Amino acid sequence: MASTSVTLTLPVLPLDDEVVLPGMVVPLDLSDAEVRGAVEAAQAAGGSGKPRVLLVPRVDGRYAGTGVLGTVEQVGRLADGDPGALIRGVGRVRIGAGTTGPGAALWVEGESVDERLADPLPGAVTELVKEYKALATSWLKKRGAWQVVDRIQQIEGVSALADNSGYSPFLTVAQKVELLETADPVARLRLAIAWLRDHLAEQDVAESIAKDVQDGVDKQQREFLLRRQLDAVRKELRELNGEKEGEESDDYRARVEAADLPEKVREAALKEVDKLERASDQSPEGSWIRTWLDTVLELPWNERTEDAYDIRGARAVLDAEHAGLADVKDRITEYLAVRKRRSDRGMGVVGGRRGGAVLALVGPPGVGKTSLGESVAHAMGRKFVRVALGGVRDEAEIRGHRRTYVGALPGRIVRAIKEAGSMNPVVLLDEIDKVGSDFRGDPAAALLEVLDPAQNHTFRDHYLEVELDLSDVVFLATANVLEAIPEALADRMELVRLDGYTEDEKIVIARDHLVPRQLERAGLAAEEVVLEDAALRRLAGEYTREAGVRTLERSIARLLRKVAAQHELGEGELPLHIGADDLRGLIGRPHHVPESAQDPAERRTAVPGVATGLAVTGAGGDVLFVEASLADPETGAAGLVLTGQLGDVMKESAQIALGFLRSHGAELELPVADLKDRGVHIHFPAGAVPKDGPSAGITMTTALASLLSGRQVRTDVAMTGEVSLTGRVLPIGGVKQKLLAAHRAGLTTVIIPKRNEADLDDVPAEVLERLQVHPVTDVRQVLELALSPAEAAAHAVPAAA
Repeated sequence: MASTSVTLTLPVLPLDDEVVLPGMVVPLDLSDAEVRGAVEAAQAAGGSGKPRVLLVPRVDGRYAGTGVLGTVEQVGRLADGDPGALIRGVGRVRIGAGTTGPGAALWVEGESVDERLADPLPGAVTELVKEYKALATSWLKKRGAWQVVDRIQQIEGVSALADNSGYSPFLTVAQKVELLETADPVARLRLAIAWLRDHLAEQDVAESIAKDVQDGVDKQQREFLLRRQLDAVRKELRELNGEKEGEESDDYRARVEAADLPEKVREAALKEVDKLERASDQSPEGSWIRTWLDTVLELPWNERTEDAYDIRGARAVLDAEHAGLADVKDRITEYLAVRKRRSDRGMGVVGGRRGGAVLALVGPPGVGKTSLGESVAHAMGRKFVRVALGGVRDEAEIRGHRRTYVGALPGRIVRAIKEAGSMNPVVLLDEIDKVGSDFRGDPAAALLEVLDPAQNHTFRDHYLEVELDLSDVVFLATANVLEAIPEALADRMELVRLDGYTEDEKIVIARDHLVPRQLERAGLAAEEVVLEDAALRRLAGEYTREAGVRTLERSIARLLRKVAAQHELGEGELPLHIGADDLRGLIGRPHHVPESAQDPAERRTAVPGVATGLAVTGAGGDVLFVEASLADPETGAAGLVLTGQLGDVMKESAQIALGFLRSHGAELELPVADLKDRGVHIHFPAGAVPKDGPSAGITMTTALASLLSGRQVRTDVAMTGEVSLTGRVLPIGGVKQKLLAAHRAGLTTVIIPKRNEADLDDVPAEVLERLQVHPVTDVRQVLELALSPAEAAAHAVPAAA
């Protein structure tokens, strides 16, 4: 063996009752002042490589004469959250005299120990290596550590093999110190072989004793066995005599004891088994208990699916199955990223709660809220369960019935967990805004605990009456109207708005999803019928007008059915290319021609007194027209008449609009004298549809100003905003939905309140490119933008309608 050595100056990192050998990688707690001081001193010393320390065992306050050169591989947090450092043992160092160095650590000089052996190894040493590997393999197989066996077999060096024995848990600190201070690798290997051989001999003796104890059955065990045999004999005798089974409770006791149940659930189940044993066969309580026990035993108390932490793959799944919807895709991606980091750092459970999520997907019908839930489960690798809440009025549907009632069942949440077969599924609470309340209770109030991340880890169903941990469940609630959800319930959910698709997004969805699905349902192959993008664009723009794509899919289905029928009747040939001009011959004329595409004389705003507004309904954004007229002073009474099934807020907006024009009409050069003597009538078409809200304020003001001035409202202009008595334009909600509706209707100019300008960030870029949006602060700006230029008869007041 070579005798060369190198002198090193290192900070000392003492290890109390611990020994680190070369080749070992250990985490050390930096909250210990001595450990932290040594690491900081090593870092302060600098150098080209990793910081180096000298790991020295300290037993009963005395330092060993030999230490281990360690390199600081990483500094961060341990699994328990405390600061720590990962240090790798490199080689032995004989400790010399103390010296000085940076930091608060003790510095010493030492000489490195060269442990290399001659190559090739002598035959006796090779035999020692084989013997150690055989003994170590035998011991590891007994412990079931098969993965470590391969690692041991791959170690070639004598020194590394001897030092590897330092991982053995049966070695004492003194034995490990002896290994450390033995410089000769062959001598160390002989020590390790002797200790391992002694340990295996002790294990053989212990196993022999345990086998003898196991073979000997004491009085209590024999009595238990005999009683079980006696019960089996009695059961056979009852069956031979045709008697009713009376010991069914024993079967339930065995099932409960064998089941993998949480401790508190097991205790509750065993209490119910005790009641079942005391109950008579004729008692109805026995049937209730058996049903309850069956339900408890069928729940997946400790079953969980492993999340798919391929973040890129999950995002790719969401993108492939749904076009657009960037907000909800981002939220699911963020959730998976956080779950992955928590899992990597051993933080799966914090404060008794796991990392579930509660999201509310709010948007008009047909935008993909329900199908999105299944895609989320697919992307995460979880089970998916859908719970339909539309029309649910009974609070027991959520929290379950009390067991005393006939036909009692657990609530829908517990049944969803049971159906999923795991404790961490994706549960879709569909149509949560359609939940009603009556004398049977309020289901929305029962959902408060279910959807509260701070409470649902101890959810109690009235039927089960044991705690059920829902903190790992991902709840996705869907709704069309956010205002229909009780405020306390909405506050517990993270809101994600799905405001509808642009025309370009609809074409992508139709091409990639709707057309292939409807081709299959119509019995047509993809090469037999090809719909051009121009045809899809016309279908989306003129044959349908909606925020979602349901009506678009029905139109595509109707078109393909027509093609299939014509081919079967011999009236058409396949393959067929359908362009935009072919639609009228197949499914008739368009139903929604944009206002801008109509003849100027036929447009609604072709006469003064009609303005175009924007509104938000349960079906998304929509265009709303406002019509105003003045009554003949001889036939109509003065005052304001409102029609169109308006709510109180909208009626007040009309009063404000009229009041503003009466007080500021002269300033605007309007003949306001007519407003005193003649009645004013404001009408909102589509009178069967209820309407309310303040956002039609500037629309009504513009319609009245147009009526008084005789100037028409521009046909390409739509507006939304609340008006005040001083003429200020105040902010409103639903800007994104309203701009999408204006884009669908073919309008090119939109007026919005200045304070809503920040909401334009949520509007798709392709929509903003085709719209000219004017943020305003005052009604005067609205009138200047919306009214057409004054003509010769600009102030001629039209006759009464």
